[in-house]
Amino acid sequence: MNRPDPNRPDPVVLRPRVDVMRPRTEADIPAEDALPGGVQYSVKLDGFRALAFALGDRAVLQTRSGRDIAAEFPAIAAALTRALPAGLVLDGEICAWADGKFAFTELLRPDAQRRAAGIAVAYVAFDCLAVPGSDIRDLPLADRWKLLRTALRDLGPQVQTVLATTDRTVALDWYETLVPHGVEGLVCKGLGSAYRPGARPGWIKVRHAETVDARLVGVIGSGRRPDSVLVEFDDATRAQTSPRLDPVAAGRIAAAVAGLLGPEVRDEDGSPLRPVRDGPLVEVRVRTGRQATVRFIRIRDDDAV
Repeated sequence: MNRPDPNRPDPVVLRPRVDVMRPRTEADIPAEDALPGGVQYSVKLDGFRALAFALGDRAVLQTRSGRDIAAEFPAIAAALTRALPAGLVLDGEICAWADGKFAFTELLRPDAQRRAAGIAVAYVAFDCLAVPGSDIRDLPLADRWKLLRTALRDLGPQVQTVLATTDRTVALDWYETLVPHGVEGLVCKGLGSAYRPGARPGWIKVRHAETVDARLVGVIGSGRRPDSVLVEFDDATRAQTSPRLDPVAAGRIAAAVAGLLGPEVRDEDGSPLRPVRDGPLVEVRVRTGRQATVRFIRIRDDDAV
């Protein structure tokens, strides 16, 4: 076994835990000169936000909450360990695809089930925080992006860079045409911005349909297999989600509310309703119009972004 050389600097200069930089939500896609250094437009991913740390003998996939989920995505962890030099740190998302579009709920299934179903999973990087021997978070995004592209050049599809451009016309075309593939918007970043934790004005996101957080206050149907959920918004109004929950979402909700369910009552339609005490926050998409709907997206935690 090779022993470390005590006279050789450690290439790993950035280790978990590292707090991530987050985009702020805006309504309009910015002009090309609206952010410091110009704007990089990239497609908004729908996956698990994770920092990827290449530590030489292993890889860590750190979520926003600080949890290492490498064991839940062993193929990606193996690819990162095999292909990346020790000391490289990436920011990106773990994404799944099914039927030609993003499939977030597939990420909630065990790895064996995903493999059996032939679900494609990859790590899609959009930033580089460190290279061997150097923490580069103070560099502008333009420089970090060049280093990222160099680091991931010639790698296979399991570790790739996000689709990005500095041409607003191209970005507008993506914004309009990639919706059928599960792309819900754009992330726009100042090319002159350094990487700083928290929500910063140098990064913004623009979505077609904005999602909001609400409190889960009840489940409709079986507590073990809910059909839908009842949510409460900040203004104390309540709404039932539709359409029917898929099996993965229903199972995740059932696990989250186990031990929190009150006695069964009946809702306005006569369906069984189980109130939930101190339920979790959930992300929902509210569509207005003649047929207003509230659609369940996911349980809100720091790992799913």
